Amino acid sequence: MRLEDKVAIVTGAASGIGRAIAEVFAEQGAKVVVSDINLPGAENVAAGIREAGGNAVAVKTDVADTEDVAAMISLAVNEYGTLDILVNNAGVMDNFEPAGDIDEAKWERVFSINANGVMLGSREALKIFREKKKGAIINIASIGGLYGARAGAAYTASKHAVIGFTKNTGFMYANEGIRCNAISPGAVETNIGASMTAINEFGMGRTQPGMALNPRIAKPVEIANVALFLASDEASFVNGAVIVADGGWSAY
Repeated sequence: MRLEDKVAIVTGAASGIGRAIAEVFAEQGAKVVVSDINLPGAENVAAGIREAGGNAVAVKTDVADTEDVAAMISLAVNEYGTLDILVNNAGVMDNFEPAGDIDEAKWERVFSINANGVMLGSREALKIFREKKKGAIINIASIGGLYGARAGAAYTASKHAVIGFTKNTGFMYANEGIRCNAISPGAVETNIGASMTAINEFGMGRTQPGMALNPRIAKPVEIANVALFLASDEASFVNGAVIVADGGWSAY
């Protein structure tokens, strides 16, 4: 058991990558707080973990809301006594809008979830991690956080922000036993496309040459296994890193 008796929070865990991470962590002995704005979905995941012999509770969380995030962290501590791992996974896509077509409200929504949510969760978790002198933060970024032709301007900028935040946080707390790393997945079988409402034809058209180079689409568990490594003591010297998991997409 690589995470035996560890307490982990996974945001956006009702489906996709978050769900896979929650399930893999539980299989490896972690007590998991399944967090999502979709409470029925989170409860379903937590119930499945318990049925499989694991330990999990669900909580409804808007990661862009300060009070919701504080309540999520408090639930972990009240239920399990502490917190060891935070996975900031919750995120939404844009509609491939280039800079000239950005709607301010949509820009702010993407940033509030993708970037602000990572900051709020990390800030709250660090109160516990700094006191115990140990903790792991794993941020789910994106290949779009490293390249400019994988999404629209808002999503791309928000995931670049996540990577910058990850590196800064990893460095700032490196002497306190706290690690902060990011995973940049390529294309993964998830329902994040449900957050896309009206695709920008120009933006989508401009990204197509890069999209055509993608070797394949990943299963969520393939990303979850990377998160498992980063959460485990095996990654004790991995900090401030960005691990690309894209099947070789960015190698072209």
